[in-house]
Amino acid sequence: QVQLVESGGGLVQAGGSLRLSCASSGGILIMSWYRQAPGKQRELVALISSGGGSTNYADSVKGRFTISRDNAKNMVYLQMNSLKPEDTAIYYCKGRKWGGVRYEDYWGQGTQVTVSS
Repeated sequence: QVQLVESGGGLVQAGGSLRLSCASSGGILIMSWYRQAPGKQRELVALISSGGGSTNYADSVKGRFTISRDNAKNMVYLQMNSLKPEDTAIYYCKGRKWGGVRYEDYWGQGTQVTVSS
């Protein structure tokens, strides 16, 4: 069983920055950050390959957010700059691991990010 624990959320003013962290119990191939705002569906924010050499971002965060990972520490980060009120959401870390037959997805409990105008 894989465990993911997010941290780093909080309240910040528009234009500010936050850095989210996700600690995993290891064995994760592909890591990503999702977010879910009240009344909206959960959406992919950023994704990073197992080695960290490939990343993808939602159009809404390109140029403002950066995903990175430190495999030696089993950590994934999301640096969020130039935050906007519309970035307010619960942010979730997701890990995808090959289970031998199919990929298995694991989720953290989420961390709240609130951006005030």
